Amino acid sequence: MGTLSVNQNKLQKRLRRLAGEAITDYNMIEDGDKVMVCLSGGKDSYTMLDVLLHLQKVAPITFEIVAVNMDQKQPGFPEHVLPAYLKALGVEYHIVEKDTYSVVKELVPEGKTTCSLCSRLRRGTLYTFADEIGATKMALGHHRDDIVETFFLNMFFNGALKGMPPKLRADDGRNVVIRPLAYCSEKDIQAYSDMKAFPIIPCNLCGSQENLQRQVVKDMLVEWERKHPGRTESIFRALQNVAPSQLADRNLFDFTSLKIDENAAPRFLDVVNI
Repeated sequence: MGTLSVNQNKLQKRLRRLAGEAITDYNMIEDGDKVMVCLSGGKDSYTMLDVLLHLQKVAPITFEIVAVNMDQKQPGFPEHVLPAYLKALGVEYHIVEKDTYSVVKELVPEGKTTCSLCSRLRRGTLYTFADEIGATKMALGHHRDDIVETFFLNMFFNGALKGMPPKLRADDGRNVVIRPLAYCSEKDIQAYSDMKAFPIIPCNLCGSQENLQRQVVKDMLVEWERKHPGRTESIFRALQNVAPSQLADRNLFDFTSLKIDENAAPRFLDVVNI
């Protein structure tokens, strides 16, 4: 790629700045960390790797980057694409081969959504591999829009105010998951991916299935953003500004013990004589 235009340069700087802010705000990467960057071959993970490689050069701390892709034995998966790309970059990488495709096809009835099972199998395999190579952090390419979509999916279909945190300790307690693109919009990532001409590998098993609940929520957010620019960012900021006392979860706030504070100073109101 040649010299960047003014707009392209602004885009690159914005993504790097936002990723840096997210990493700092949540202490995602610490001195001496070995970061396992999970590459799917999609725009998000390519962008994440690109940004992290830059930050590795300019950060005041030292950390390792190891790129990992999981070959799930999907039909037509282009096995050569990622190794060729990563070799050209000079990045240490591993390809983990695990035939989860056959497992998914065997267990999920025809026509049913495969995403959930596929994701669980992939996540379990990657957690195990991260432990094997001594990775201290596992970086995933989820962005701001993914986080907001997950929030609404949980609210609409699971009855829970639950999202996708920028930093998470896995249930096994042995892995810490980070999402460096948590502050970045999908629109910017798509534009950056187009600009860099990453060798995209499409997902033929789950990501391209139609009528997924996530796609419905995504379409809803796109329409909201079209009518009210900035709404997605506002929703994301709300996830960072939670007031448990103003909700209804008794596990997060002790509503049952609320009483009048007899020592509270009185509030003086202006009295208007009528």
